[in-house]
Amino acid sequence: MRKFIALMAMCLAVGNGFAQDANQLRDEGDAALNAKDYATALTKYGEYLKLNEYKDTVRIYNAGFAANQAKNYAEAAKYFDMSVKNNYNVEASYVGEAMAYRNLNNTEEFLKTAKDALNAIPEGDNNRTNIEKLVYAYCIKQGQTAQKSGDLATAEKLFNEVLIVSNKTYQGNALYSLGTMFYNNGAKILQAATPVATTDPDKYKAEKAKADEDFKKAKDYLTKALEVNPNDANSKKILDATNTVLAQ
Repeated sequence: MRKFIALMAMCLAVGNGFAQDANQLRDEGDAALNAKDYATALTKYGEYLKLNEYKDTVRIYNAGFAANQAKNYAEAAKYFDMSVKNNYNVEASYVGEAMAYRNLNNTEEFLKTAKDALNAIPEGDNNRTNIEKLVYAYCIKQGQTAQKSGDLATAEKLFNEVLIVSNKTYQGNALYSLGTMFYNNGAKILQAATPVATTDPDKYKAEKAKADEDFKKAKDYLTKALEVNPNDANSKKILDATNTVLAQ
C-alpha cells in the first residue's frame, strides 16, 4: 500500500512538473510577444503547444502572428490554418494565412485560402477588404510577370482570379489588363505578318486569323470592363481600337 501511495505521489509530481514547464513556456512566449521578440515568441509557443497538445487556441493564433512577424511563413500558415479550424478569430486568421502563402509565393494555397475566406467573411468586414486587396495585388503582379515572360495562358488565369472579389474597381482593372494584353498580342501578330501580306497572302491570312482571335478576346474582356466601370476611358479607348481592327 505504501509503495502504491509513493508511486501515485511520484506520478502527480511528474504531472505537476510538466504543467509548470508548459506554463513557464507559455508565459515566456507571451513576454517575448509583448517585447516584439517574435522569433523567441514563436520558439516558446511551439514548445508550449507541443506540451499543451495544441489545445490553447489563443496561443495557436499568437504563434501564427509571431511566425508572420518573424518571416517564418511556413509556420505562420500552419498555425493560422489550425486557428481557422479551431474557429478562433477566424477572419483575422484567414488574413494571416493568406499573407503567409503570398509571401511563400504559393499561388495554389494562396488562392484556396482567399476563396475560403471570401466564402466565410461577410461583406463590410475589414478582414474581407484585406483579403480582396491581397488577391488583387498578388494576382495582378503575378499576372504581369507571366505576361512579360510571354506566358499569356498563365497571365489570363491570374488576371481572371481577381474576379472572385466584389470590389468593382479591382474587377474593372483586371478586365482592362486582360483586354489590353490580348489587344497588344493581336497587334504584335498582325504587325509581324504585314510584310508578307502581298508576297505570301495565305500566310498573312492565317496569321491575321490568329490575331483576330486575340482581338475578339480583347473585345470581350473590354466590354465586360465597361459593364463593371462604365466611365473607364482607358477601356473605351482600347475597345474602340479593337473594333476598328476587327472591322478591317
